[in-house]
Amino acid sequence: MELSKVVVFREGNEEYGLPIQHVISIEKLEDINVIPNMPYYMKGVVKVRGELIPVLDTNRILYHQDSIIDEQTTKLIVVHSEELSAALIVKEAKEILDIEEEQLKSISVGAFQATKYFTAVASIEDRLITIIDPNLLIAGLEGIAIVKEEIVSHQ
Repeated sequence: MELSKVVVFREGNEEYGLPIQHVISIEKLEDINVIPNMPYYMKGVVKVRGELIPVLDTNRILYHQDSIIDEQTTKLIVVHSEELSAALIVKEAKEILDIEEEQLKSISVGAFQATKYFTAVASIEDRLITIIDPNLLIAGLEGIAIVKEEIVSHQ
């Protein structure tokens, strides 16, 4: 039986999971340094452990709406992908869940096909948690090359 661990966060009314092997840390939302002329989903950069990390608005990416920042519930999940490390603005990143293989359903439904970074849905009791692959999420963002260039030029 294959077990995978995911960091669960809430966005909108949905729960999402990021595979733990991609998660570097969960941080409090501190001051974001804004960089002009970046893609719509990038809020700016933060320094995490001495490294400049782009801050991506998960709500903008998923729902095309700005995240509502609330210091109590808003967190940054720092993930690494093949492209670059990034901090995702999320609501309530509060648990790490073990998911058994039989709780995972692969996604083939039409609507999900357009969203290549959703890899599966975990069905756990009365919860549905959509699993996101950070490699596919970040690589699929429009203008990510510009973000990457900007980060490299500021390091």
